[in-house]
This record gives sequence, C-alpha cells and structure tokens, in this order.
Amino acid sequence: MTLVSVLLEILQRPTIGDVLAELMMFMAPLWIAVFVGVLVGWSWKPKWASLGWEMLDSSSVSNNSSSAPPTASASSVSASIPSLNSLKLQLPSCISWIGDDGIDKGAAQVAPTVDSDCSSSQLKTENSVVLAEDDLEHLCRLVEVKDGGPAWIQMMDRSTPTMTYKAWRRDSDTGPPQYRSSTIFEDATPELVRDFFWDDGFRSRSKWDDMLIYSSTLEECPTTGTMLVHWVRKFPFFCSDREYVIGRRIWESGRSYYCVTKGVPCSSVPRRNKPRRVDLYYSSWCIRAVESKRGDGQLTACEVLLFHHEDMGIPWEIAKLGVRQGMWGAVKKIDPGLRAYQKERASGAALSRYAFMAQINTKVSADYLRSLESSSNDSSEIETFGSSEKPTGRNIPRLLVVGGAIALACSLDRGLLTKAVIFGVARSFARIGRRL
Repeated sequence: MTLVSVLLEILQRPTIGDVLAELMMFMAPLWIAVFVGVLVGWSWKPKWASLGWEMLDSSSVSNNSSSAPPTASASSVSASIPSLNSLKLQLPSCISWIGDDGIDKGAAQVAPTVDSDCSSSQLKTENSVVLAEDDLEHLCRLVEVKDGGPAWIQMMDRSTPTMTYKAWRRDSDTGPPQYRSSTIFEDATPELVRDFFWDDGFRSRSKWDDMLIYSSTLEECPTTGTMLVHWVRKFPFFCSDREYVIGRRIWESGRSYYCVTKGVPCSSVPRRNKPRRVDLYYSSWCIRAVESKRGDGQLTACEVLLFHHEDMGIPWEIAKLGVRQGMWGAVKKIDPGLRAYQKERASGAALSRYAFMAQINTKVSADYLRSLESSSNDSSEIETFGSSEKPTGRNIPRLLVVGGAIALACSLDRGLLTKAVIFGVARSFARIGRRL
C-alpha cells in the first residue's frame, strides 16, 4: 500500500510537468537497478535457470501443432509492419553451437525442390493444397472490409514526400492483435512493388528488413508460382530468434495482385528449441495502382494494403506496445529500399529467382473477385483517427508505468506467469492514473 500511496501522491500534482518530474525521480533508481540486473543476470545466468522455459516452449509447440487452423475472423495484417521491428537492442550470442546468424550450424541445409506438377508432400498438406482459392477469398474480404471481424481502430497516419502510410489495429477474442495498413508509394508500378516484397535475396542484402537473418526456398511450383520458404528473424535480446516456414502465392486480376503468405506445417524442417517456430503467421497484401497524390489524375502511384498477425509467443499486450512504438521506424525504411530496388532493376540487373517466381501468378477475372466479395454479407468498420485516439498528455504516466513493467518483466526470468502478473499490476496503476 505504501507504493500505491506514493504513486497517488505523485499523480495528484497540479501540473503534468510536476507529475513527470516526480515520476522520473521516483523511477530513475528503479530503471538503473533493472538495467544492471538485466546485464548481470544475462551474463551469469546458470544453465538450469532455462530448463523451465525450454519445457514450456516444448509444450507450447506441441499444443500449437495440434490445434485447429484459425477462423476467418482471426486470420487477418509484413511488409509494412514486421512485428516489433523497433526493438533492436541485441546482446552478443554466447551459445557456442549457434552461429552469429542465429542458425544451428549442425542443421542440414534443405535444397529447394522444383515440382512441375506441384503434387509433392510439401506443397500439399493432408491432401489439401497449401494455398488455395479459400485463401484468395479471405484476402478479398479483408480488402473490401467484409470479413465480419471487429472494427479497425486507426493508430497511425504518417507520410514522406514519396510515401503515405496509415495503420489500423483490432483485437481478436481468440488470437493475437491484427494489423491493417495502407502504404502508397509515389512513382512505382504494382509489378515492381510485387517483385520487391517477394525478393528475399534483396531484402537481406539491402538490409531494409534487418530482422531477417536467414532465408531459403524449400520448394517451388513453376505452374502456380507457389513457394515454400524458410525464414529466421532476429528478435530483441530478451527473446530468442523466431523461425518461420511460410507458404506463399500470388493471384493476378488486371494490374491488381493478391499476395498471400502464411505459416504452414513442413516435415522437412524439424523443430528445434532455438530458434523457436512460429506456427500462427499471416501476412498478406493487395498491391494495386492508384492515383498519385499530386492530383494529376494519373495512376502513377502504387498502394499496398497489408493484413498481418502472428503469435510470437510473448504477451500480446507487450507486443502491441512494442509494435506501436516502433512501427514508423520500421516502415520508413521500406521506401529507401524500394527506390534502391528500382535503380537496380533499371540498370538491367538480372532477375533473382525470387523475383522470377513473383511473376508466375494465377490469373482471375474481376467478376470472379466480385463474386467472392458478394458471397458474404458480413461487414467490418474502419474507425477514424480522431474517434480512437486519446489525449497524449494523459497517456504519458501510463506509458512510464507500463514501460517500467516491461523492463522489470524482462529482467527477471522469462516465465510467462511472472510477466503477466507484473504487467497486470502495471495496468492497474495506469488505470488509477488515467482516472485521476
């Protein structure tokens, strides 16, 4: 109760400046102690301290692998928002059998397979095609806001001279937070943008997505363009790296491209404790030509509508805070990467294998897409920025309290129960401050 009374006394200061000054003086020693504790604990942590976490990881993996696939309402926004891109703080690896790139050097490399009839066990799972018309239908409903999910709440509206970016979020009852974004690139064609986001080689080489530390193609179909790819992404020091096995495919309608990527099971890539496998992953986008913001009536700009969500195995409230704080820092790197890709293609550079596969699309008519959209009467809502945004000044104490809770949770061992309790207490304090 002493801590509560102190916080209440601080929050009752007459001005926001006094509140901030008192909070900084109150929390500075705690932050210093937490920082020292993180460094000392991370350096001297005994091996037995990780046994409980590894057992939890193993049980979580088995539960995820046996669970049913998500429903349509839970399957919705990375091109523009690769989750937690802002949390770049990393410590050197001290595990001898894991290399600097986070890949187990003892693991066998899987060579890509080209299957002319696309009937292999990798591109089909339990007698069903990995990516089929149902995936196209679901993406179309997301694009037209007819998937029947919760309302989208706007969380960002930023721009540069050559790029405009807007982002929304909604919370699912049964899954992780879902994100929707609209990114408009000036003086770019849909075909170039399609190749750009598909080109994992350029993504790694140019470092516009510096969280991707490993990528390979496991299998590809030259008929439909379907690909099975293997990714490893670098995460902050308090999280292990994450591994993805992703199926992806593109449908074409005129000059609009419906690109679906999602996590799929794959027996040729065995599970390991590290990096941790992410099973629930959905990141799909619609790429289409739109009018330039110059207002000349010409379709010289390109819009990317992205829908992304994934379960990275960390508390969703912490993930939401990290995404919100680091979203623009990650997104603004995309435009320079795209312009570099434009220059490389204009110079006559040879197409990469990824870009070549991006040009193998399944063509569908506009009438067919309209029939998919009209097959559902469920509609969602997109809320405006003003209706969902709260005054910044009243959120500052809450941000400080929650930020301290994140640092404290991550300085302790990585038990989910401990983190959940700490974060729950912090949210209670934040609600008290908001009422005052």
